Amino acid sequence: MGRNARSPRKRPALPRRMTLAAAALLLGGGGLAAVNVYASASEGGPDGHGSGHDMAQMRMLSTIDCPDVGNSLSTVPDTAKPRVDRQLADLDTQITDAYTKFADNKDRIERDPGLADSMVLDPLKRLRTDSIGRIADATGQPDLKAANLAPCTMRAADAPSPADQSDGRGSDGQAAGDQGADDQGGGQADARGLGGDRVAAASAARPARGDFVDIRTVRPNVAAPAPRRGASTGSFTSDCGRNQNGKRNPDNVIVAPGVGNGAHHMHDYVGNQATDAFSSDADLARGRTSCRDQGDKSTYYWPVVRVLNQGNDNDARADGGGKDLNVGKIQTPVQATIRFVGSPVGKVTAMPRFLRIITGDAKAFTNGNANANASWSCTGFENRQLKDKYPLCPQGSKVVRTFMFQSCWDGRNTDSANHRTHVAFADRRGACPAGFKAIPQLVQRIVYDVPAKAGAFAVDSFPEQLHKPVTDHGDFIDVFSDQLMRKAVDCINTGRSCA
Repeated sequence: MGRNARSPRKRPALPRRMTLAAAALLLGGGGLAAVNVYASASEGGPDGHGSGHDMAQMRMLSTIDCPDVGNSLSTVPDTAKPRVDRQLADLDTQITDAYTKFADNKDRIERDPGLADSMVLDPLKRLRTDSIGRIADATGQPDLKAANLAPCTMRAADAPSPADQSDGRGSDGQAAGDQGADDQGGGQADARGLGGDRVAAASAARPARGDFVDIRTVRPNVAAPAPRRGASTGSFTSDCGRNQNGKRNPDNVIVAPGVGNGAHHMHDYVGNQATDAFSSDADLARGRTSCRDQGDKSTYYWPVVRVLNQGNDNDARADGGGKDLNVGKIQTPVQATIRFVGSPVGKVTAMPRFLRIITGDAKAFTNGNANANASWSCTGFENRQLKDKYPLCPQGSKVVRTFMFQSCWDGRNTDSANHRTHVAFADRRGACPAGFKAIPQLVQRIVYDVPAKAGAFAVDSFPEQLHKPVTDHGDFIDVFSDQLMRKAVDCINTGRSCA
């Protein structure tokens, strides 16, 4: 998925008298317990013992946090793009492998805390240093090598990312952890089809009970700018089904083109049926579509939702599935609505064909929530939206995912080096940034019938992102015919509702 802008982070400094040595998996709770080793008793408090402040810094560590290299790329020459895409995909694979090694070797790390660095973080740094060097050489950005992007750290599941500038509170105004964020939900991963160590690793990557909240306790928080004179108040809806045919793969042709399993999690696809990691624009233009109007061959995709502890799907031993610690039964949405709307401050202009847009951030748990734009709610409660919690819906209500895509385009590029800066969101008044023009805004609404129980379901994710709801994201490639795009723009600008 996309990579949101964030500054490089150094390994956090701890007080001299405390050394964070390692972490070990606690199978009963699904977290990873920090092991702190004191250099000597004489370096403790005035009485010669470790201080309470030291003990307070012992945290439940559960994942690996690495700087997102893609965000540091200002430009990528066309000739270098395949090499850079390959190296960025390799960086993601390196983190996935390191996280799995971390969880699979919990017992050894518990017995020998020094293995956390020697077995996991140090080898990861060496691999990342090599990949970052290759990217720097290919892009002509030698400063990447000196940007301290290679070192990674371990962090707690309930600790805010250093890149996250929020106050640590959930999108419902509730403090993160109020629901018991250190209590991993759902028990153990279903063992069928997985080896013992992989079951342990999959359990470590489970969402916590604190990732779920009763939607009825959330205050209404949805507000939209009032339309001004000249606003484009119409809409265009494209009926593309809900992936009844089960088109899925763990690729991401936007972020990792030409790389199989570039997402390390499974995607649902509607619209273009030719989409995989190796699809060219020409392939997409020739592809079949699940959309009722055959003029819409666009690609719409998002991570699957799985129900946990009810057995595993047929990808339990496959890339993107069990091999990447995504287990459980994949749920086909009961409804998927694709709708394009206008601007509250003026008219919209046509999207360029093959425009690529990513909303949300697949790595928001470690990157910070600056680009966490996807939201969760329940039918009947959609004036209450959550970005960093899964909703628990009352009887008769279903879970809803909403993706609001960027509605401003720079007028020149169909993509950018970090897959973000060629598009932007409008401000609170609905106006685009200077130099950008308003385009139809894609809004996706996806509905699921899943159990209303904490820990019962989760979105697929990179393993180190622990299936956190804040990592939800959607991807779109515009492959409208020129005729259909003109129709959509006309409907939106003249205030009509078309399909």
